Order: sequence, then C-alpha cells, then structure tokens
Amino acid sequence: MNKITGTIITLNNEKLITDCIQSLKKVCDEIIVLDSLSSDRTIEISKELGAKTFLQEFLGDGPQKKKAATYAKNKWILSIDADERLEDELIDFINSLSLEDTNETAFSFKRRNFCGSKWIKAASFYPDRVTRLYNREVVNYNTNTSHAFVEAKAKKIDYHIIHFTYSSYTDWIDKINFYSSQSAKTMHIQGVKRSTIRPITHSLFAFFKKLIFKGGIFQGIDGFTVAITTMFNTYMKYTKLNELYDTKADPDKHFPKSK
Repeated sequence: MNKITGTIITLNNEKLITDCIQSLKKVCDEIIVLDSLSSDRTIEISKELGAKTFLQEFLGDGPQKKKAATYAKNKWILSIDADERLEDELIDFINSLSLEDTNETAFSFKRRNFCGSKWIKAASFYPDRVTRLYNREVVNYNTNTSHAFVEAKAKKIDYHIIHFTYSSYTDWIDKINFYSSQSAKTMHIQGVKRSTIRPITHSLFAFFKKLIFKGGIFQGIDGFTVAITTMFNTYMKYTKLNELYDTKADPDKHFPKSK
C-alpha cells in the first residue's frame, strides 16, 4: 500500500463518517479527522474506527483542509469530505499507483453528485472533476473559505468519487445559504467592492450559462434546478457582500463559520 494520509473535515457527520473512513481505509495507511467542534458522535465514531482526531473551529473550507494536512505523517494526501466515497475502480487505481516513483504532483477524479438517491448530471454537475490526491510538499489547497481547490496541474483520471451532495432539496437550499455566506466572506477578504448591479448581472449570467451554454434547457427538470439554484447562489453571495460593506460587519462574526 502507498503511504497516503486520508484527511476529512467534519461537523456533526455521525451518519456519514463511518462509510467515509471505511472507504479511505482501503487506500490509506493513516486517516486524519479535523472536526469543527461537533455536538454529535462524529469524534467518538472516528476514534473508534482508528482515525487520528483533532479539533479546530471552522476556518473556512480551504484553510481547514490545509490545517488537516499539517497533522499528516505522509507527504501524499487524499482529501475527501464526510459525504464522499471512493468507487471500487478508483480504489483499485490508487492502489496500483507507485507514488514514490511518480513525477506527478496531484491527481484529479470525476465526481458523481447526488441529491438524495438521484444522480444529478445536468448543466455541468457531471463530471465535476476535482483534485483530491496531492503531494503536500509541492501543492496544496488555496485559502478560499468556500469551494476551495488544490492549486495544481493534476493528472486527469476517469474514475469516480461518489458525492452525496444534498440529502434533499431542502438541504440543497440550506447549503446555498451557507456557501453563499462563505463566498461573500472570501470576496470581502480579497477586496471585491460592493455593487448594486453585480448581483443582478452576475446571477442572470450564471442562470443562462447553466441553462444555455451548459445545456440545462435540454436536460429536463434537473437542468432547470441546477440553473435556478446556481442563479440564486450567485445572487445571494453578491448581495451578502454588499451587506458586509453596508453594515461594516466583521465577516467572521456576521456569517456562520460551519455548516
């Protein structure tokens, strides 16, 4: 087995964490769980399954994942979320790698996103390629507080991560509320200025991009769902950015730090 550390950031994921850790155990010789002060049994279950567990108030997606990697004994990191699993073909591929001999610094995989039991493929929800296996001595996550990614030229692999993205459509909306807040915080930190027109123009562009350019109009109700929720997320993140400027609020105090 390659020397790989699996990392998971968690918050109240007791219903998901067992399958996530069991999935990582098939390719990793070490598993790190960095928990954002859960009130359920997430930490207890993680320890029972042999994961090394640490506590850290949520710093944002990218900073939290970078923090998790600092506890690793290995240079190769496989970062997945508690609601993600490795498909069998991906497990076989990773186990076939010789990471000590490779010239690659990172590998990206396709991801299947689900809402409940429904695989959402429409309007670029698939293949939704993500970089998750990386050499932390060379590359790492960026510092975006929402939807961070590993900054690397990754080798593209056509095997899959399964992502139970939303447990329901209600959960979908709840997560839009959380992630739009985190995106507004990131933009505020980056110095993006307030604008009364940007929420409208950017959200309309996001809608038509998903509906027309990404083919959502031809993909039935899933295509329209993705287009509308993307528009809503875009509108809210720019509106919340304006709110930060209007209220002169501290983003860390104004928006929740964990979902």
